[in-house]
Amino acid sequence: MTASTILSAVRQPLATALTSVAGNVYAYVPEAPMVPFVVMVPDSPYLELETINKSTLHTKINLTISVAVAYNSNPASLDNLEQLIMSVLAVIPVGYIVGSVEKPTVTQIGPSNALVADIRVSTYYTQTS
Repeated sequence: MTASTILSAVRQPLATALTSVAGNVYAYVPEAPMVPFVVMVPDSPYLELETINKSTLHTKINLTISVAVAYNSNPASLDNLEQLIMSVLAVIPVGYIVGSVEKPTVTQIGPSNALVADIRVSTYYTQTS
C-alpha cells in the first residue's frame, strides 16, 4: 500500500470538500497555520484492519479534522468556532462517518492563542492487488 493511494482515495476527496469552508484548509499540519483554519491529521488508532488476505486489504481509516479560530473574546470566538464546525460538517462527503466533535480548547499557535476543536471522522478503504 502506498501513501499516495490513501492520499488520493481518502484524504484528497475530504480536503477538496473542505476547501469551500471559510478558513484556510491544510491537508497536513503546517508550521504556522493562519486562523481560521481547518487541518486534517491522522487520529488514533489511525488504521483499523478489517480484512487482510493476498488480494484484498480492507481497513477503517480514522482522521481528525482540527478547526481553529482566533481567540480574542470568549463569546465571539466560540460563536466563530461553532460556525466553522457547522460549515465543515455540512461539506463532509458521503462515505465519511462523523464520530464526535470534541470540546473547544485554547491553544497557543505562534505568538497568539486560538480556540480549537477536533472533529473525529472515519471512512473505509479497500485496496486490491
